[in-house]
Amino acid sequence: MLAEVFIINFGTTLGKKSERLLIKEQGKVVQEIPFRDISALTIATRGVSLSSDVIRECVEHGIQINFLTSSGKPYAKVTSPQLSGTVLTRREQILAYTDERGAALAVAFIEGKLKNQANVLKYFAKYRRAADPALYRELEAQLKRLEDIRGELGNLTGTTVDELRGTIFSIEGRAAQEYWDGVGLLLGKRVEFAGRERRGAEDPVNAALNYGYGILYSQVWGAVMLAGLEPFAGFLHTDRPGKPSLVLDLTEEFRACIVDRTIVGMLLRGGSVKMEEGRLTDETRRELAQRVLERLEAEENYDGKKHKLKTIIQRQARRVASFLRGEGRYKPFVAGW
Repeated sequence: MLAEVFIINFGTTLGKKSERLLIKEQGKVVQEIPFRDISALTIATRGVSLSSDVIRECVEHGIQINFLTSSGKPYAKVTSPQLSGTVLTRREQILAYTDERGAALAVAFIEGKLKNQANVLKYFAKYRRAADPALYRELEAQLKRLEDIRGELGNLTGTTVDELRGTIFSIEGRAAQEYWDGVGLLLGKRVEFAGRERRGAEDPVNAALNYGYGILYSQVWGAVMLAGLEPFAGFLHTDRPGKPSLVLDLTEEFRACIVDRTIVGMLLRGGSVKMEEGRLTDETRRELAQRVLERLEAEENYDGKKHKLKTIIQRQARRVASFLRGEGRYKPFVAGW
């Protein structure tokens, strides 16, 4: 079974021996993994050395190499130049920005995000119906407000992304407030959580979420490239140098059902997020990575069958490409609860 290799220890050396990846720490081999068994290689620490032989072997086996900062932010990716897809897909992607296809995708991404946020709250609320009726009623009220806001997506008027973006982000922002308030109710006094913060967060919950999003973000980026799409030409998120806006677009669908559910569940079961000098400890980063990667391996219903979430991400990216080429419609993925 293919697995992602996650490197988190400072000073690790990666080399090649025959058809295997050699992982060395302090000069000693700690693991040997056949390249054929690796789905992706993620380096999430400083001071890692890897040989050109490793890079070539990864490229030849279709293994993407991801580089993350210690806070989980992706900053580089190495992949084969052959994974560029069809020219037709990228031409249609660029053209779609100015027509109804781009608008439809922008709405779908946020619709999927809001439905998955609601389902995460439903997932945790169902265990509190009998155990804590008062909390359950509060969560129900939160969900009602979130669903009412999501309903506004059906009343949008406009045919291009530029005409709709402001309203879409207004809906998304108000729904996010209800959702994160709901998460706060769930966490209660277990851990301090004043609300969602994105960049530079120093509280444990937000730092953990940001780290998990970085791992998810790398998965989505890989899927977008394999689908032959241009990562930097999105619809919902605006274009900016160095900003892979399509990757950010598609990531919205999966944040809640993969990362939020994993981290909130861990905290509710008594897990902890440890920090030192405003940063996640190595031990915590290792545990978070393991839990998010395990969630990516979990199965959900998709097109009438069970598929791993990491496979569903790949299929959704291909569906974006198909939709842009006029080969069917795009429907956001919604996980169960």
